[in-house]
Amino acid sequence: MNVPLFPVRTECIIQELTAKREKSKMKIAIIGTGYVGLVSGACFAEFGHEVTCIDTDQEKIARLNRAEIPIYEPGLDALVSKNREAGRLVFTSEYSPGVPEAAVVFIAVGTPASRRGDGYADLTYVYDAARHVAPYLRDYTVVVNKSTVPVGTAAQVKRIISEVNPEASFDVASNPEFLREGAAINDFMRPDRVVIGVDSRKAEEVLKSVYRPLYLIETPFVITTIETAELTKYAANAFLAMKISFINELANLCEEIGGDVQDVAKGMGLDGRIGRKFLHAGPGYGGSCFPKDTHALLRIAQENGVACRIVEAVVEVNAAQKARMARKIRKALGGNENGKTIATLGLSFKPETDDMRDAPSITILSTLMEHGAIIRAHDPQAMAESAKILPEVKYCSSPYEACEGADAVVLMTEWNEYRALDLMRIKSLLKQPIFIDLRNVYRPRAMKQLGFSYYSVGRI
Repeated sequence: MNVPLFPVRTECIIQELTAKREKSKMKIAIIGTGYVGLVSGACFAEFGHEVTCIDTDQEKIARLNRAEIPIYEPGLDALVSKNREAGRLVFTSEYSPGVPEAAVVFIAVGTPASRRGDGYADLTYVYDAARHVAPYLRDYTVVVNKSTVPVGTAAQVKRIISEVNPEASFDVASNPEFLREGAAINDFMRPDRVVIGVDSRKAEEVLKSVYRPLYLIETPFVITTIETAELTKYAANAFLAMKISFINELANLCEEIGGDVQDVAKGMGLDGRIGRKFLHAGPGYGGSCFPKDTHALLRIAQENGVACRIVEAVVEVNAAQKARMARKIRKALGGNENGKTIATLGLSFKPETDDMRDAPSITILSTLMEHGAIIRAHDPQAMAESAKILPEVKYCSSPYEACEGADAVVLMTEWNEYRALDLMRIKSLLKQPIFIDLRNVYRPRAMKQLGFSYYSVGRI
């Protein structure tokens, strides 16, 4: 049985895009084959462009050329394979001929938090990419920062390229990505908006040509200054992180007054000015973006003498929420987790990804293990990544294996397969029927009727 790569509506759009490929075909180079670079490269190729993805990690390039995708993202393996076979997507560790022939070069390398722990984004990879690209620029080229970078980074990239290759004809632009892990392909193909920061009309027209297929579906375009585009990505992520921290604070209040945070969130979210998204109480946010970007935004503000009190509070609330979840589990176990076995369902920071970066599970499980807890865990995709960070955990082949002989089960990440567990089987496997639901997947009354001592977030 053939399963569509995309939802039916998106498939129809892609069919229409196919008819327009020859008219809008361009040559594009993407520096970096991490999450953003790989997804962007595959999707630009799906638009009909000829894309060369370049990475200095030769082992990763070799894996990609063997059709081995180094990250888990639904649909990405099929999309990469399709466009490689069509000759529109090439992976290499060489800058030539991909960069000299490209009309647009996207820099899509990592910008992790600085190891100094001061909130700065580490721009080493961005600047190295600029230095490596510069000697290969021939005809007019638009060099685009696709990575999430602080305000002023484009100016530094421009300076570096000009110093390395004074004869280069180029413009630097900013085009931040807004991809959700687990839904990245659809987000690229049907984005809420495309933000383009430029300081020349020529660069603007080139980038409009790159994204011309999206005009077919009337995607909103925000054409602005480079500095504004750089700031927009941080602003968007900080605002979404704020919604998560806000609802988590209300969840804590609900537990004290006997309220139900899900009803509170519904009552708020039905207001069109607020919206439903990101109003889900839980163990706090994680991942590759929110933790790093909120800290980076605070640093940008501090450097410019501006207070960002709300963002400061968002960061503090998120840290406190993770600690609160560890205390919730400890309380459910009678106030002492020493020697207790805890089954954990889900490890990644969200479903449909194997990303463990800043996942709440790391902080929560580490805290419990420091107090003597024994952790047995299952995750559909993230166990290999988790084992690199939490080697002390016993990893299990199924949620039921994890629960066997455990003193309690914690639902940490709301993967779909955990939404329809055989609860009576779970109960029979546990030493005692303690179920701690940190994602509010199940209903308190129903769980109690099944005989569980049930704990959730912001509900009674």
